[in-house]
Amino acid sequence: MQYSILATAGLLLVASPLSAQVPPNSDALLAAERAALAKLAFMDGIWRGPAWSITPTGRKEVTQAERIGPFLDGTVKVLEGRGYLPDGSVGFNAFGTISFNPATQAYVLHAYAQGYGGDFPFRVTPTGYVWEVPSGPGAIIRYTATIGEGRWREIGERVAGQAPPLQIFEMNLKRVGDTGWPAANPVPMR
Repeated sequence: MQYSILATAGLLLVASPLSAQVPPNSDALLAAERAALAKLAFMDGIWRGPAWSITPTGRKEVTQAERIGPFLDGTVKVLEGRGYLPDGSVGFNAFGTISFNPATQAYVLHAYAQGYGGDFPFRVTPTGYVWEVPSGPGAIIRYTATIGEGRWREIGERVAGQAPPLQIFEMNLKRVGDTGWPAANPVPMR
């Protein structure tokens, strides 16, 4: 009996350093997230321009409007896109966030549109970004954006097996202004 109590106490002493590991420094994590998201400041603002996409019912043309801004003290980028039909109604609406995980050194786009949602790898490039969405067995939709000098061009291509990529989306936007969204005008304490 005494042996099992001593053995248990010894195991607890050995195991306690493993269970008492120090959590990551949250200030360092937040600083790494802020630094990574600062690389996407070129996206901030209000953007507008023509866009088209190929849908099951044919080609759809809209006036695309985007508003993008930092949130949570610059650790998350928030995006909203609206595609306006010629009559002024909204024919497309999307919402997303971009975050950075310091542990994996990877960006993630969390997006919602047209009844779907998911987390997608997001890669920053020297001229913009690339992200991909699964599109059936052996296929993806790859979005490639080039942003600079107040212009944003993004194309979407369906890539399946060895077939050449098929362009199914394009938008050509101009930056039309600043926005305080989403951080502006928070609910006050009183």
